[in-house]
Amino acid sequence: MIFKAKGLVRASSTTIQPLSSHMLRLLLLCVVFLFLTVSEAGCNHQDQESLLWFSGNVSSSVSPLNWNPSIDCCAWEEITCDDSSSSHITAIYLPFRRLKGKLPLAVLKLHHLSQLNLSHNHLSGPLPLDFLSSLDQLTVLDLSYNSFTGTIPSFMCLSSPQLSTLDFSYNDFSGHIPRGLGRCLRLSVLRAGFNHLSGEIPRDIYNLSKLEKLVLPANHLSGKIGDDITKLRKLTSLKLYSNNLQGDIPKDIGKLSSLQTLQLHTNNITGTVPLSLANCTNLVKLNLRKNRLEGTLSELDFSRFPRLSILDLGNNSFSGEFPWRVHSCKSLTAMRFASNKLTGQVSPQVLELESLSFLSLSDNKLTNITGALSILQGCRNLSTLLIGKNFYNETFPSDRDLISPDGFANLRIFASGGCGLRGEIPAWLIKLKSLAVMDLSHNQLVGSIPGWLGTLPHLFYIDISDNLLSGELPKELFQLRALMFRKGYDATERNNLKLPVYINPNNLTAHYQYNQLSSLPPAIYIRRNNLKGSIPVEAGQLKALHALELSHNCLSGSIPDELSNLTNLERLDLSNNNLSGRIPWSLTRLHFMSYFNVANNTLQGPIPTGSQFDTFPRAHFEGNSLLFGGVLLNSCPAPTQSPATTTDEEKLTRIFTVAVATGFSLTFTLVILVLNCYVDMI
Repeated sequence: MIFKAKGLVRASSTTIQPLSSHMLRLLLLCVVFLFLTVSEAGCNHQDQESLLWFSGNVSSSVSPLNWNPSIDCCAWEEITCDDSSSSHITAIYLPFRRLKGKLPLAVLKLHHLSQLNLSHNHLSGPLPLDFLSSLDQLTVLDLSYNSFTGTIPSFMCLSSPQLSTLDFSYNDFSGHIPRGLGRCLRLSVLRAGFNHLSGEIPRDIYNLSKLEKLVLPANHLSGKIGDDITKLRKLTSLKLYSNNLQGDIPKDIGKLSSLQTLQLHTNNITGTVPLSLANCTNLVKLNLRKNRLEGTLSELDFSRFPRLSILDLGNNSFSGEFPWRVHSCKSLTAMRFASNKLTGQVSPQVLELESLSFLSLSDNKLTNITGALSILQGCRNLSTLLIGKNFYNETFPSDRDLISPDGFANLRIFASGGCGLRGEIPAWLIKLKSLAVMDLSHNQLVGSIPGWLGTLPHLFYIDISDNLLSGELPKELFQLRALMFRKGYDATERNNLKLPVYINPNNLTAHYQYNQLSSLPPAIYIRRNNLKGSIPVEAGQLKALHALELSHNCLSGSIPDELSNLTNLERLDLSNNNLSGRIPWSLTRLHFMSYFNVANNTLQGPIPTGSQFDTFPRAHFEGNSLLFGGVLLNSCPAPTQSPATTTDEEKLTRIFTVAVATGFSLTFTLVILVLNCYVDMI
């Protein structure tokens, strides 16, 4: 050794002496004692047995629980133990494991468990009635995205509730929200949406002063939203949509000044929007759509919502002048005022909303479509524009110069249907190179369908039904690049829309909801016009097409055999035209087709059989007097010429065709042929 002291350096003569046998024995005893101590500090035996029982009663073909009983359970995956000498299990974290089975009762023996996450699995069955009272140390419980049934266990027996997070959402729970939740004074998150819960929201929930998220959507909850909800001053998210709630919005809702998300849509809420709502200055998302709200919106101070990004007040009964003060919400990216009774014209102030990408004003009483389009083309980020059912009986501006070269540069969805607009299909549409969805239906448009529609590179959804269009179907329309190649449609934007769009393409009572642009079906709807001529064979090129509806026109000629190339087609409606010839047998290869209608034409010959053709209703073939077989189950039609001029060969061919088309055996067919010849000879 080298020592340094007071500037002097000298070598140490110290040497290491070997340990005596007595010291070795003492050291060995210490090691053994330490090993025994560590062994005794392992996983609690009863907890380990409970976990093994748990793993033995659930299964997963993808991610099974490979818990080895010979290994300390505190070392098992997704298991956490405390630091005490008894090493009790305190946390189980097993989401997204595709676990199947019922929740084993052995879990109830884990009395020190504080966190249990079994979300996103396939667990089923009811929870034990004493589930929560047995696990009275729980702080976090997440059972969301499973298939649990029965009622949510009561909270009344909890002695000292420690719960901070409860998530029962996306299951099959029924019954009322249990009493006793108000005793969980530490609760900050309560989620139980997308179940079958009924009854009123328990009043004791309004005593949870630390609650930040109350999320109970898509149930069958009824009654009013209690005025005491304003006591939840820390609430940042209130989601009660898609229930049966009634009554008014609490007039002092503005006391929830921390609120960032308020979603009360799809209920039966009545009254007006409380002016105190303007005190919720932290709002980012406000959705009151599809209620029974009324009154004017002009008095609501929208300037108090500097952070508001999503605003949906559609499907109510708001009246009066459109609340253009909404343009003071500079952070808006999406707003919907559709299906109200608002009047006025689109204001240039809308250009102040530089981030606006979604705008729905449809089904109101707005006027001056020319002015609206001239202004709105300046919204540079606008991707969805829904203005249908306004501007009644005005003239659709068709001047190509109405839209500047960079106008509507990012517009993907444009809908102006149901306005009764006069004129022709606007020439300026050719400038909308980003357009993917176009709805001009239910207007009074005349003239022919322009072939240049087929040059729009992203267009995959066209609805120009219920107009007065004439002429022939242009071949160019069936050269849409986004419909010719599956990869072209697959390139459609997959991001969620800022707000969902609702479409009713077949005049049904129900509307289909679409949350993504790519979710809309690739379709061409040209029903109820005055088109004539034949169906172009080029229609067979649109291999990505899901729906083709050409009914109620004056189309003639035969059904092109090329339509059998539309291997993704789900819906084909050619009814109420003047089509002739046979139904191509090759259409039986369209295995995705669930709707087929050729009623009221002049088709003839056998109806194809096999595949889904055996499931189409009889009514979809009626009105064609020379069609037979298949679902019509009738013999061949009466001959158009007298029997004296019909050759024996024609008779035999007709009988053979009918027999095969209606499924008779070959032997029976031969018998028919022989009998027919015998009768002729007599």
